[in-house]
Amino acid sequence: MKVIKYQKEIEEATKKFVSLLEKQLGRCDRMKEDKDFVVYSALDTIRIGVCGGDGIGPYITKEAARVLADLLKEEVEKGKVEFVPIDGLTIENRVACNQAIPDDVLAELKTCHVILKGPTTTPRAGDPWPNIESANVAMRKELDLFANVRPVKVPDKGIDWIFFRENTEGSYAVGSQGVNVTDDLAIDFVVTTSEGTDRIARLAYEYARANGKNHVAIVTKANVVKTTDGKFLDRSKNIAAEYPEIRTTDWYIDIMTAKLVDEKRRTDFQVMVLPNLYGDILTDEAAEFQGGVGTAGSANLGKKYAMFEAIHGSAPRMVEEGRAQYADPCSMLRASVMLLSHIGYQEKANALERALDICMFENKRLTITGRENGATTHAFADYVRETLQTTIK
Repeated sequence: MKVIKYQKEIEEATKKFVSLLEKQLGRCDRMKEDKDFVVYSALDTIRIGVCGGDGIGPYITKEAARVLADLLKEEVEKGKVEFVPIDGLTIENRVACNQAIPDDVLAELKTCHVILKGPTTTPRAGDPWPNIESANVAMRKELDLFANVRPVKVPDKGIDWIFFRENTEGSYAVGSQGVNVTDDLAIDFVVTTSEGTDRIARLAYEYARANGKNHVAIVTKANVVKTTDGKFLDRSKNIAAEYPEIRTTDWYIDIMTAKLVDEKRRTDFQVMVLPNLYGDILTDEAAEFQGGVGTAGSANLGKKYAMFEAIHGSAPRMVEEGRAQYADPCSMLRASVMLLSHIGYQEKANALERALDICMFENKRLTITGRENGATTHAFADYVRETLQTTIK
């Protein structure tokens, strides 16, 4: 029998790969069984979990929750809405439990219908923390929050984009489960499924149809990443065929990043649907047009649960430097707009969005700088609360 060099290493790597395949095939089966979205109007009480996370997360989440409590005061008094504080998602607690999301915290999250979640720290090489999985990635997988929806709007530049980023697959699906085959070779995995692609594409096209959008762009790198990105492109085009009134174009991620800064072309884009990693990168670029990642919120939608958050990180340096109380809450407030809309309070969502436009762009009585020369997080939230009095119908 021929002895293969590195036979032992290959066998060990193969065992890990087989285990990953089994888990992903099981996920495919579960996705097919999960058919219906929750109907919020049919619920006796909508439970909103408020989870501060860590770093600047507790500061900005607290203020967003305070604004939401103002807007939903009547509903809370009637028992239609309940706010549920959830602690335990700090990096310290996650490391102590050696879990991306500790079991007791996950159980609490699953008692809620929607979650307002602050940023969480994900350890990197060189950090003083063990290499635990991202809490965001874990939450998206555990609650099957398959759609990351991120709007970017800059009226004076003609920008009105909304991104539908697949949230549970791609390069992030098994991001902490790659294999170091030898000291010289490391392998990570990209996951694309038919069901996973179909549901994110359909959500994007349904949004386009419902909101009068006539252009959906599919973004991949299918010319090089032929198997997984190729599947994403092919399945998305199959869904597109069901919406003949909507123009579909397909773009490679590298040229799309260039076209978003092309003043002649960027105003043509409306709805974009794309795999996980590309969506993460492109939406950060897009947010810069709106004023930076600190101004952008996002929705993470599933059929049973939904989570709303900022698109930026936990900014531990701000905490270390004693500046956390000056953190910009606008990202969480923009996420709160999406939360209100998602659970059926569109007029309140419109009022908050209008108040934010006034406070951030039009009046700017207070400016957030992240330092002592700017407003505090609390003061800016108060400014938004005051402005809401003029925008609520």
